[in-house]
Amino acid sequence: MIWLNRRQFRLQAIAGAAGLVLIAAYLLYLGLDIREAHDAYRARCTDTAACAQAVAQFQGAYRNPLLFLAAGLQLIAVVIGAFWGAPLIARELELGTHRLVWSQSVTRRRWLIGRMAFVGLAAVILTGLAALLLTWAASPYDEVAADRFGTIEFGARNIAPIGYALLAFALGTTVGLFVRRTLPAMAITGVVFIVVQFAVPNLVRPHLMPSEKTSLPMTAQTVNQARSLGSITGAPVIGGLQVPGAPDAWISETSPLRTRDGRTLSGSRFNACLDTPPKTGAGGTFGDAAVCLGALDLHVDVEYQPSGRYWNFQLAETGLYLLACALLTAISLRRVRRA
Repeated sequence: MIWLNRRQFRLQAIAGAAGLVLIAAYLLYLGLDIREAHDAYRARCTDTAACAQAVAQFQGAYRNPLLFLAAGLQLIAVVIGAFWGAPLIARELELGTHRLVWSQSVTRRRWLIGRMAFVGLAAVILTGLAALLLTWAASPYDEVAADRFGTIEFGARNIAPIGYALLAFALGTTVGLFVRRTLPAMAITGVVFIVVQFAVPNLVRPHLMPSEKTSLPMTAQTVNQARSLGSITGAPVIGGLQVPGAPDAWISETSPLRTRDGRTLSGSRFNACLDTPPKTGAGGTFGDAAVCLGALDLHVDVEYQPSGRYWNFQLAETGLYLLACALLTAISLRRVRRA
């Protein structure tokens, strides 16, 4: 059975190995380049102003490349599910070659377990090594950016990509068993798993652990430190906040701007502050608008996860993927008896 699995999977294995070599070569080059730039940035931090400029330049140089690489690593899971998982059984059923295998002494379940274990191990090796290299290459940048909980970054670092890959592979195999045709199974697997990749970070991840809650006063200095200041109607209005005593915390939810008595700041008063004409010495990101808003004694209620829970989230999310993978595998083993 091992010989047959190896022979049937050899083309995919060669393509995966070639891709991994290219990925490794680029990430080794990028990792060394990031470390050199990181050393140069630290050498420039002679005073506060120079250090702030050096940080901005360092992050600006590598933010987009690392985001693209993280997104690409997550797409590897989609490829594994669509091109390795979906055809695994669907092609056998479509071409009728399964009859030859099932007429031998090996049972259907044992045959399916052998095929899934062989290809699943290859998926773990490919994704795990790529994730390890990306985590290593990006570690100096992640230390400076302090955004390890980012929607894209989190799923492309450490062990989470392995869970993604196994879930995608099991999903593709299960879909192939039910659809019994290769191309439709590949399309369905790709679409469904992309939906999963969008849903988990936004709908599931924030609720894996109970969040901490606090209230942050919106002083002029706090408003100036925020990255964005938008409409007060609805969801978060402030981005880039820092929770005192919890550096690098993941702020998962923020309330609209609220007054001292807990009421949401009215739109007219908010817009009046934003339209405040700038005056000499106001300074800051929003100028006198920040001073105007700070004078209103505003605050926002935030829910956050301390940075120390990062590995708890990695383990919890990966465990969730593995649990879903096990469930899909059980469904496949039950389905193969009736195929």
